[in-house]
Amino acid sequence: MDKLRKALDFCIRHQTILGYSIVSLLTAASEHIFSAVVFKCPCNSGNMLYGSFFLLVPAFILLLLGYMVSARTWRLLTGSCSAEKHLHSSPCRPWARYCQVLVLVTARALVAPLTWIAVALLGANFYECAASGNSLIKSLFCKHKGPECQEQLLKIPCDEKLSAQISSEQLSLHAQSQLIGLFLIASIMTVALISTCVSRCYSPVSYLQLKFWKIYSKKEQELFESKAKEHATKLAEINTKCFFEATDPAPFHTPRNEDWRKISSLYTFNSREQYYSMIHKYVSTNRGNSSKFEEEGQDLTVLEFVDEAQTNDSGM
Repeated sequence: MDKLRKALDFCIRHQTILGYSIVSLLTAASEHIFSAVVFKCPCNSGNMLYGSFFLLVPAFILLLLGYMVSARTWRLLTGSCSAEKHLHSSPCRPWARYCQVLVLVTARALVAPLTWIAVALLGANFYECAASGNSLIKSLFCKHKGPECQEQLLKIPCDEKLSAQISSEQLSLHAQSQLIGLFLIASIMTVALISTCVSRCYSPVSYLQLKFWKIYSKKEQELFESKAKEHATKLAEINTKCFFEATDPAPFHTPRNEDWRKISSLYTFNSREQYYSMIHKYVSTNRGNSSKFEEEGQDLTVLEFVDEAQTNDSGM
């Protein structure tokens, strides 16, 4: 039991990294299946279109799926176009915040697409097919060799001996693809490391307070879901009972639409008034009626977990 508890604690502490790892592994496995089972290069003038389609289109689909399963996407969009929403905000400020959140959502949604492209480049099948029909590659491989070389180049993905013969003097298409794939992986890791260092460097709170904040956000979400379920169950029981017994319901307080709107707003950090969540801010400002509730602070990427803690991974 102790080992199981330690394993669960490890998974909870590193759930973000483990989640990205699982997504990357599933994407890599899917790419391997596509490459081995579905993909068949035509080895004709359609090589460029066919190879590029398999390399880029699945990555684009994965990007769209990344947006769809992101909790922050739906938190950002839900109710954003309502007339009441625009009455409570200036016309320019929301768009600036939307763009900032969109950048963060896109960064996370790019994990699967970039994994697909990187694995596909290391496998080289898609790139080899697409590059063999590219005019620039043709001019590189077949310089001063006549039209026959270009016809042979189109058949490289289907003939390994021909590939070795044509690529004897230049870097092969297979090797080019793998080098590009390794460069892409190295670039992604470098950008991820630099962005993480920068966000932590500009963190408005210390390391231990950040850990405490994350614990608070998680516990608040757990209690919110438990209380919401309990509250919804009681309300459903009252209404159902009154329906069948034809009686009038007893007074039962439910948060107003305005209250829900206030706690559903995107969190912004304000150094003058320290709140750990929108619920914390709502409760500490007389249920959002104080002028302090409308004060906004900085949008900092290091604190994006505050919004995420209030929604589950499916965005519901």
